[in-house]
Amino acid sequence: MKLGEKLAHLRTMEGFARGAGRELTQGEVVKAIREEQDGTISQSYLSQLESGARAHMTANTRLLLARFFKVHPGHLVDDLDDMPPVRPRPRRELDDKLDVWLIEGSEDFADDRRLSDALLKIAKHPQSRECLLVLGSFVENRSLLDRLVEAFAPPPAPKRKQRRA
Repeated sequence: MKLGEKLAHLRTMEGFARGAGRELTQGEVVKAIREEQDGTISQSYLSQLESGARAHMTANTRLLLARFFKVHPGHLVDDLDDMPPVRPRPRRELDDKLDVWLIEGSEDFADDRRLSDALLKIAKHPQSRECLLVLGSFVENRSLLDRLVEAFAPPPAPKRKQRRA
């Protein structure tokens, strides 16, 4: 699911959760964020995110929306094709900051698809902090790390046979 679709779905869910019997408008979301979260986001910015005109959002916006909709910040990105969607759930502030950092890193390294996907997968994991701690322990054990890197490295490209004339 794309980010814009998720935001529209969350607006619908939030409207019904608040007893409106309908989706919240983008204007209502903006007003509620200002009043309830002491944050600011413009209606046009929210509209651009929902329409896909903007592919990424700032860390501050991601946190404001995640807190407002009571979802994990990792939920507020496009889903990877090979991963099931993350079930929204409340998180601690430390988890939010860590996951936003990982998501931003994923976006910064978009030209290295494998690294970008790995960072996003960790950010979307419900125990992303623990994932990083486990990775840190692997690094301390050099021989284990070398074996893991070797085992998970992509296979070399097959060599082409040269034709003889």
